[in-house]
Amino acid sequence: MLRAQNLAVRRGSRTVLQGIDLELRPGEVLGVLGPNGAGKSTLLGALCGELPADNGRVWLDRRGLDDWPGDERARRLAVLPQSSTLNFAFRVEEVVAMGRLPHASGRLRDAQVVAEALRAADAEHLVGRSYLALSGGERQRVHLARVLAQLWPGGAGQSLLLDEPTSMLDPLHQHTTLQATRRFAEQGGAVLVILHDLNLAARYCDRLLLLAGGRAHVQGTPEQVLRAEPLQAVFGLEVLVQRHPERGHPLIVAR
Repeated sequence: MLRAQNLAVRRGSRTVLQGIDLELRPGEVLGVLGPNGAGKSTLLGALCGELPADNGRVWLDRRGLDDWPGDERARRLAVLPQSSTLNFAFRVEEVVAMGRLPHASGRLRDAQVVAEALRAADAEHLVGRSYLALSGGERQRVHLARVLAQLWPGGAGQSLLLDEPTSMLDPLHQHTTLQATRRFAEQGGAVLVILHDLNLAARYCDRLLLLAGGRAHVQGTPEQVLRAEPLQAVFGLEVLVQRHPERGHPLIVAR
């Protein structure tokens, strides 16, 4: 389980994240919401160890995140950043296979996992193509397959952190991407996903953290967080909150 207590991060003299307490629970998807500059990507960077915490600490299970050896931590924690730069003409399956580097599972098993991860990300038809020839959305799905392959098939003790994984995707692949993360959680893994679309968050997340100015404005279930008052306070947006006619989760409509 990945856990943070009283987490704070400063950049220069400015505190960009402060007083954050959260835990990623096995079998759950935690969505992180907030306007631009709220501290969402900073939070993800601190949770994966990319950004040092100026206060508080991050634990993976009962050990500090920094106490884990690199390969061992990589088998427990995978991160999909907001943008992934890769400037070499690797084939798609070679990019996904990079997720298997922390493992010593053998070529045949790795090839099987790569194929399954590509299928989960709806990217198996891209096999054989050069990564550089792909569209932005296709590249995003290939990187999703890469991080899924890193933790495949998912299980208790594993955590997946995703920074706006739907930002470049068409509506269909926004849903297939979040369905893949839900299946990962259903295997016992824990997921944190940063989203901008409130309705996608309502549908796919078990819990939500709404950030404002680097602090937690409210944290709880979608029904507790996606209410008119906190959404207006944080986003400055007047909304109507209804219930989805089939699924029952909150449905957000701008007024």
